[in-house]
Amino acid sequence: MKEFFIASESQLSEWVPVLFDMLGDKKKLALVGDLGAGKTTLIKYLCQHLGVRDQVVSPTFSLVNEYSTDTGVNVFHIDLYRLESLEEALQIGIEEYLDSEAYVFIEWPQLINTLLGDDFIWIEISVANEQGRKIVIL
Repeated sequence: MKEFFIASESQLSEWVPVLFDMLGDKKKLALVGDLGAGKTTLIKYLCQHLGVRDQVVSPTFSLVNEYSTDTGVNVFHIDLYRLESLEEALQIGIEEYLDSEAYVFIEWPQLINTLLGDDFIWIEISVANEQGRKIVIL
């Protein structure tokens, strides 16, 4: 477990390369935290670091946003907040995303935790103060 305090959004942007260094070849992240903690903001900076040029927004209603990087690498941004059961996740084809070679960033992954293997890194984000966030990599 590693813990970080990020004092501002600009510091978050600077910290993302450090996170990628820690991840090594891992491409799958499960992000947990309260509403407004900064899960989508972190994913926005992860995508920017990877070379995604599209606007990164929360897929709360669409459930999955797919982005491509400058080099053609796919990124799936999944938000399971609105789902109520594992069966609903299976109906949207969650296993195809999980089994892909793409980067997969999942907000609210608790519903499908039994499907997430060792290739997923869990990240917990919490509000430390008005600007700051505590990030714990589990």
